[in-house]
Amino acid sequence: MLFSAAIARTLGASEFGLLYLLTSIASFAHVFVDWGHGPFVTREVALRPHRSGELIGTVLVVRAVTAAIMALLSVAVTLLLRYDPRTSVLSGLLVLAWVPQYLGLSYSWIFRGRERMEFDALLQVALKFSALVVALVILALGGRLVALVLGSAISGGITLMVALLIYRQLGFPPMHVSSATARELVRDGAPILAISLVIAVQPSIDANILYKFVPQAVLGWHGTAWAIAGTLVAPATILGAAMYPRLSRAAANPIAFRQALRTVFRPLLLVAVLGSGGTYLFADFAIGVVYGQEKFGPAADILRAFAPALILIYVDMLFSHAILAVHKAGDLAKAKVVAVIVTTAAEVVLVPWFQAQTSNGAIGIVVALACGELVMLAASVSLIRDALHKAMVLDVLRVVAGGAVAIGVMRVIPPVTPFLGIPTFILIFAATSIGVGSITRPDLELLAASFRKDRGARSEEETVVDSIGPHSNV
Repeated sequence: MLFSAAIARTLGASEFGLLYLLTSIASFAHVFVDWGHGPFVTREVALRPHRSGELIGTVLVVRAVTAAIMALLSVAVTLLLRYDPRTSVLSGLLVLAWVPQYLGLSYSWIFRGRERMEFDALLQVALKFSALVVALVILALGGRLVALVLGSAISGGITLMVALLIYRQLGFPPMHVSSATARELVRDGAPILAISLVIAVQPSIDANILYKFVPQAVLGWHGTAWAIAGTLVAPATILGAAMYPRLSRAAANPIAFRQALRTVFRPLLLVAVLGSGGTYLFADFAIGVVYGQEKFGPAADILRAFAPALILIYVDMLFSHAILAVHKAGDLAKAKVVAVIVTTAAEVVLVPWFQAQTSNGAIGIVVALACGELVMLAASVSLIRDALHKAMVLDVLRVVAGGAVAIGVMRVIPPVTPFLGIPTFILIFAATSIGVGSITRPDLELLAASFRKDRGARSEEETVVDSIGPHSNV
């Protein structure tokens, strides 16, 4: 958020909108660089730790070669689509500039597979912090868009060095390249690539629809709102990534799989509803503090409209990890294709309508997003219906009720400064959640135990999660 704010405040809405467009193009190109390697490598390391060296060594080479190809294709395709030459060249340059960070973050899959999430977190922190520092230095020296694109290679290089040091310090198997493993990565990563490709298509479609239907400043508003939205989605990404190796090992045991899924579902839902309510209530404050109301005030309306979709995204992300764990990537990809079609069709109607009615067509993007997430939710429930506990329905009703009551209370009490309002909302939400039974005494005891240095006996939920699956000793 700080990174985005510093750039947006300096570049302004129009040039920041161009950066958002370039980022969308580069993100789409790097889907092919990823090629579904992440979930595949994480699952393989979780089940067969001895393969860590050959997997990471081979995937680094495969990704570097693929990135070079995609950089050339990005320039060629954007020129064919009649983008101006500057935009086309910058799109290819950004794809190449991202290579070091993508190589560095590849090590996260090894750390996740070995359930060393603290090092995955360290890599993310190293990347974000170095990217912020590099950007601030560039902006202080008068650099603009081109310098920022090149600067991303510097922060990526720092991340790659940190990843190498951690890998060696942990004593994991030596890295080496294997042609057989390369073929395996291409073959077995293809189904997951299909999902990633469809997921990455949507932001590119969003950016291009906005580019065609609304002024460039609106595109910038959308970019700033989505930067905050991405931060709000981060907990779901973290929880899903943390549980994926364990869900993969539990996939062969239906009872353990159901228990593991329920274990993470309720806390994830609590965070989702809390984040959604806070987004709805304090969107203006967030945009004003981070980006400034004068240039980016309308972005708050986009962020507020995003609040309902946030809950759906949380649930869909968790269910998607569960579906991948039971080897139904193909079915998930088909569902995502349908969701993209529904979302895009809705955007074509909603973006011009919201632009005409509110002069902010980007609101239509997030409303259409919610429609697509509903499609994904229905499909996900169908694909893993045997793993869903009936009590999860009651969990949803309780958490949503607690959130609705908390929002209602905040709307009727006298207005207060957001610095008091935010903690007040959290306290009210906690109280209402306890009142409706979505937060129980065992939950509070587990939370308190997590802050103790010496936890002693492990909780029942931890025991269940750590003992799942035939490979629980990994």
